[in-house]
Amino acid sequence: MAEPALARLTVDLDALAHNFQVLKDAAGGAEVAPVVKADGYGLGVGPVARRLWAEGARTFFVAGLAEGEALRAALGPGRAATIIVLDGFGTGAGPRLNAAALTPALMSLPQIAAASAWASGSGRPWKVALHVDTGMNRQGLPPEEATALLQRRDRLQGLNIELLMSHLGSATTPNDPRNSSQLARFAEIRDGFPQARASLAASAGIFLGPGYRFDQVRPGISLYGGGPQERPDARLKAVAALTAPILDIRNLRPGDIVGYGSGVRLDRPARVAVVAAGYADGLIRSARAGGYAWLDGARRPLLVVNMDLTVVEIGDAKASVGDAVELLGPNAMLDDLAEAAGTVAHEVLVRVSRRAERVYLGEA
Repeated sequence: MAEPALARLTVDLDALAHNFQVLKDAAGGAEVAPVVKADGYGLGVGPVARRLWAEGARTFFVAGLAEGEALRAALGPGRAATIIVLDGFGTGAGPRLNAAALTPALMSLPQIAAASAWASGSGRPWKVALHVDTGMNRQGLPPEEATALLQRRDRLQGLNIELLMSHLGSATTPNDPRNSSQLARFAEIRDGFPQARASLAASAGIFLGPGYRFDQVRPGISLYGGGPQERPDARLKAVAALTAPILDIRNLRPGDIVGYGSGVRLDRPARVAVVAAGYADGLIRSARAGGYAWLDGARRPLLVVNMDLTVVEIGDAKASVGDAVELLGPNAMLDDLAEAAGTVAHEVLVRVSRRAERVYLGEA
């Protein structure tokens, strides 16, 4: 008999469906096209995408070609989803993109040239997205190159631009002037591609107002429970819950040092639980400063996060060896853990390792 996993990641697909509906209501009629890159933000692209399909999603975004192929296989026959590959058109990618019916989001003039040459050789128009950079300076065709492209439409031979997209860099801060600046640039570029649908907003951008939503929105982290302003949002439910059992409970004295080094020296008596999960399971080590777990109806401070073990101060909690401690979930909130770790909710989710046993609730 195999040894049971000590840490467990429970993925609540009913909560995912709830969040999809919240975002759909907020989108005001724009298509909601989920971002399921990085294996569905670490939660399993197959179960995640199949449930989102059951909820009405018909367009999905992934990071790269291999992710697109995996998603197509996971969706299976009978689900003719549009799958858009954000990395665009890599060298020699045409046959694989075509075989899996994937749509590249072209983001540079060399990619456009390569895709046009491949499409022209295939003898039929090829559906693509065009990613323009409106101020994030990461991915996308710079505005001046997009304008030049309009003057040389022969460069688009063989290509049918179905979607024009860009990405907001500061949408989590609604009053940041960068948002309105990017919106204005995107609207100007969009005028040159009237036949294409338009998409600017991801999770946070959906809540900036109707002017940002255009024809399609692309939620990622908020589908999985992360708040659009990087703090807990009562409208959204936790999709991921990471739990692990207590291995030991001990009483420590003032002056006792916990874990490696001498960085955690107690100035008080403390009752602690040693929990069977650590950073090898995905709990970020730096979250020990300000992070918390949930046990017996209350928040319990993290003292130490080691590779396989976490020490939690549990006070007067009713607890026994073997009891499950919630390290992430509906009570140990995703955005709070991210803040304690000095990162974002996206990283917290994708860091949960495969060592944690996966359990799915509400599979489609």
